[in-house]
Amino acid sequence: QVQLVESGGGLVQAGGSLRLSCAASGRTFGLYTAAWFRQAPGKERELVAAIIRFVGTTYYSDSVKGRFTISRDNAKNTVYLQMNNLEPEDTAVYYCAASQASQVLLRTTGYEYWGQGTQVTVSS
Repeated sequence: QVQLVESGGGLVQAGGSLRLSCAASGRTFGLYTAAWFRQAPGKERELVAAIIRFVGTTYYSDSVKGRFTISRDNAKNTVYLQMNNLEPEDTAVYYCAASQASQVLLRTTGYEYWGQGTQVTVSS
């Protein structure tokens, strides 16, 4: 079992930055592919970024490419999402997820563990 806890969300003006953290407990987080999803009101949960276990290959959705960076610190059992140049369209609840797959899974299916989510609100 892996428990994931997100933190770092908040209210920021457009153009600002936030760094989300996802701390894992229960097992070594580095054994898992980690991902950040987001869900805005009335919309489906969508993949934002992912980092594949062991190799560290990263994936970004087109909407955040060049603005967001996913990284992990295995010593701290934590994955981060650095979000720069935030836009109002980035407003959503952001979820951390973990999968034992050695590839990026674009849909929520296949991610065995989820955090509770952290709210990110970007004002214009």
